[in-house]
Amino acid sequence: MALIVQKYGGTSVGSPERIKAVADRVIRWVNRGNDVVVVVSAMSGETNRMVSLINDIDPEGSAREKDMILSTGEQVTIGLLSMALQSKGQDARSYTGGQVKILTDAVHTKARIRRIDDTPIRNDLNKGRVVVVAGFQGMDEYGDITTLGRGGSDTTAVALAVALKADECQIYTDVDGVYTTDPRMVADARHIPVLGLEEMLEMASQGSKVLQIRAVEFAYKYDMPIRVLSSFDDDEKPKSTLVTHEDGVMEDVLVRGIAFNRDEAQLTIAGVPDQPGIAYQILGPVADANIEVDMILQNVGRDGLTDFTFTVHRNDLEAASKLLEGVASKLEASQCKWDDKIAKVAIVGAGMRSHAGVASKMFKVLADEGINIRLVSTSEIKVAVVVDEKYVELAVRVLHDAFGLSETMA
Repeated sequence: MALIVQKYGGTSVGSPERIKAVADRVIRWVNRGNDVVVVVSAMSGETNRMVSLINDIDPEGSAREKDMILSTGEQVTIGLLSMALQSKGQDARSYTGGQVKILTDAVHTKARIRRIDDTPIRNDLNKGRVVVVAGFQGMDEYGDITTLGRGGSDTTAVALAVALKADECQIYTDVDGVYTTDPRMVADARHIPVLGLEEMLEMASQGSKVLQIRAVEFAYKYDMPIRVLSSFDDDEKPKSTLVTHEDGVMEDVLVRGIAFNRDEAQLTIAGVPDQPGIAYQILGPVADANIEVDMILQNVGRDGLTDFTFTVHRNDLEAASKLLEGVASKLEASQCKWDDKIAKVAIVGAGMRSHAGVASKMFKVLADEGINIRLVSTSEIKVAVVVDEKYVELAVRVLHDAFGLSETMA
């Protein structure tokens, strides 16, 4: 008998018919002798609808009240799925994040999980029940509802799998696994049957939408295998991607995939003092506002002055730009500017550790297409560049072809 944690996204539970189909799938897993815990998102479109309602009232309103509103979508889904299971003869019980005691910090709308009490779930599993848990949410030490940010249901599922010491965490979505890049952009993108957790972590951080980065971080830290499947496929012989700790064979593939992200914005403050501590003076207020910074570039100093550039998520641009204007005034900077018409493109592969010349090949391919590189960021298994947004599709296609990803048996 195995313990499986399954997560179903918004499109998988987007209608009563889809919820009934999920119930049938869960029951088949139970009938094979497995204990099953299910984590669900809000029905597709519900979170956007609630965000629209919030914006109609007060987009700058209380983050606590926003969480109170946003958490209701998953609560509807857990009740409906539990009822669907019960109607088919399978005992089930639903829990909100607070009822399961998913304890988080008190950072509303971007909370992080601190601890999970798995006792209620284990008690129900011992009674033969399927446990259905609301994703995306928890509760802080003050008893307030918190949410984990976009894609937080993935994080809930992996965190529960870790807490329960599950055999596998299955993420059901509308795609049948991870591909070398987005198949909607590159028609001959290849399906990847097995992918290293470190590679998936880089791909998620660079813009791949298949798995949420914090979920992969949990899995990487606690060695929890994740399987990505489609809830629309036949589950007798499903196509999937197993994301697990890589072995040496995976390094035979130079580049595993190409990720991209259009949700980036670039900010620059020019003519600031070139002295120790200047980076902290610029980025400290940004960090205090809980805004995540991605790429950072500080230019070579000239006449005691330097320019400082960084990127943030496009949703954080307005808040970050206001903070930067305040910093610019204090530092008497010569200029403060930003641009939200940029995109990030990254090549990822564990094989890059042991092969030279990957970055130079990438730069040449982009140069041959007349694509200018604004910023560069590297790690052992990744090279990422910022380019003008209008070039992102061209960049992905030519890089996918240049590194032979259509032919590579991933």
